[in-house]
Amino acid sequence: MADELIGVDPSVSVLPNPVGRREWMKSAATIAGAAAASLTPSLAGAETPTGEAPAPQTGSKPLIVASDKNAVVETTAGKVRGYTRHAIHTFKGIPYAATTEGPARFMPPARLKPWAGLRSSMQYGPVSPQPDRTGWQNDESAFLFNWNDGVQGEDCLRLNVWAPALADGRKRPVMVWLHGGGFVAGNGQEHPGYDGENLSRRGDVVVVSLNHRLGVVGYLNLAEYGSQYAASANVGNLDIVAALEWVRDNIAAFGGDPGNVTIFGQSGGGGKVGTLMAMPSAAGLFHRAIIQSGSSLRQATPDRSGAIAAAVIEELGLSRSSLQKIHDVPYQQLVRAGMTALRRLQQNNPPAPPPSTAAYNWGPTVDGNVLPSHAFDPVAPAQSANVPLMVGTVLNEFTTALGNPALEQMTDEELLKRVSDQFKDRAGEIVKVFRSAHPGTKPLDLFSRINAARVRQNAVTQAARKAAQGAAPAYLYWFTWQTPVLDGRPRAFHCAEIAFAFYNTDVAASMTGGGEDARALAARVSDAWINFARSGDPNHAGLPRWPVYKPEQGAVMIFDNRCEVKNDPDRAERQVLEQSTLSTAGHLEALNLRGTPWEHAAV
Repeated sequence: MADELIGVDPSVSVLPNPVGRREWMKSAATIAGAAAASLTPSLAGAETPTGEAPAPQTGSKPLIVASDKNAVVETTAGKVRGYTRHAIHTFKGIPYAATTEGPARFMPPARLKPWAGLRSSMQYGPVSPQPDRTGWQNDESAFLFNWNDGVQGEDCLRLNVWAPALADGRKRPVMVWLHGGGFVAGNGQEHPGYDGENLSRRGDVVVVSLNHRLGVVGYLNLAEYGSQYAASANVGNLDIVAALEWVRDNIAAFGGDPGNVTIFGQSGGGGKVGTLMAMPSAAGLFHRAIIQSGSSLRQATPDRSGAIAAAVIEELGLSRSSLQKIHDVPYQQLVRAGMTALRRLQQNNPPAPPPSTAAYNWGPTVDGNVLPSHAFDPVAPAQSANVPLMVGTVLNEFTTALGNPALEQMTDEELLKRVSDQFKDRAGEIVKVFRSAHPGTKPLDLFSRINAARVRQNAVTQAARKAAQGAAPAYLYWFTWQTPVLDGRPRAFHCAEIAFAFYNTDVAASMTGGGEDARALAARVSDAWINFARSGDPNHAGLPRWPVYKPEQGAVMIFDNRCEVKNDPDRAERQVLEQSTLSTAGHLEALNLRGTPWEHAAV
């Protein structure tokens, strides 16, 4: 059984051909009446989504209001000033904990010192130190995603808030987004689909996104070098806990309900959600959880993360006696040393078949304290038994023809060879089962399904283990909608559902193509996310009835132009893969040739 989806960003690590993302695409449109009918009564008058608002008419109010007399909120650390756009109050770059520079490097997040006066909070804050992204070298990927990489710095514990109203006495659901990029890359604004304005307006919810420490500054296990480093292997996740504590203490002033907080994330962000469900320090800080293409069952073990730390120290020319100097190393040099050491370990220690925790990589460590045990292995975390869970994947995940149109011409012979590289003598049986389930499907699409099935298995396993607790419900989905962009070659790619969940298909038109079909599906998807955040149940009038997941039925919501529920539609396909031994080298070769650059997390 596949045992984990662990975060790696190949655009900055060892695997080639990354994807990209970035700025808003211009578009504006109205919602179809049927989509509006799917809203709860309180949402029926919500404003339509926009990529860029139309120019105001003569005599109308300004598009953006930025004033010392507008969008001012008193937080526990002092006053912050945001701005208002289309009636949504937006705050960016608010500190939620102190800087992590110098002596604070590798330490748990510390409380902020209060400031005097009014702190302007209209610009995204610094992002965690991380390797330079090489994905811009792939033109198609850069067009499709267009990253906003931000400005790096160690004073990066910042968050962003979108709110329909401020301190009006109402208690709105709070949706806290955790970005992708595995545990080594990314930030809270890197994707145009991450913008929270449209989701906040559509759902009458408060949306929060955040930055936290990544890679070598967030997950370097120095525990054996002194008690002061006891938590260093998990400080990146402790940052997220600090952000959730900030939400608990401050979100009411932004019109949110601290007693109704949903954490949701995609890819590495989904892995963060799952890990938080098993962290004692996070207990009670959130009440619902959504994991999108990031179902991590197991985390790193101390021997693995400890070996990475030893390699980094060696790369820096330090020793146990001189380790204190690591606090003075410029973060750029520290990041380079971290990636060099990691590559060396990966080259000298081939990983077990992915997805597996046997690989050397950045991420949380089961240290017996901050993270007492693996999050979802062998069972779902008991501390989150009463937290409803929604989990799912996209159809094609990491295997498409993005950046490599020639893959569309894959032959049956080439398909069999590539599957043989991964599964050896069981390749023929695997191809036969997948072809029987999908007659007439072209070889590349079968190959894509074969690779993605193991990612989906983790989501199914996670849902089953959650259901086995018999407490809060689990809901399983599968996003199969195919983008028309680039002649449809990206298919339902890793990250494809993000813009739909945020109701940002026009904002992210370079990914979705924009237009009515995408917008109509975005209404159905985002309403499911909103209703789940509101009540723990994603059902709404725009969808067929979505049953709670039970392994014996295996109900899964298929999100596409026609949404429908199917019972365990790929059971035979997943089972034939579970019976097979995957060749690590073959799998990595397949991923390298697959034509889909990995955006954030991988196997």
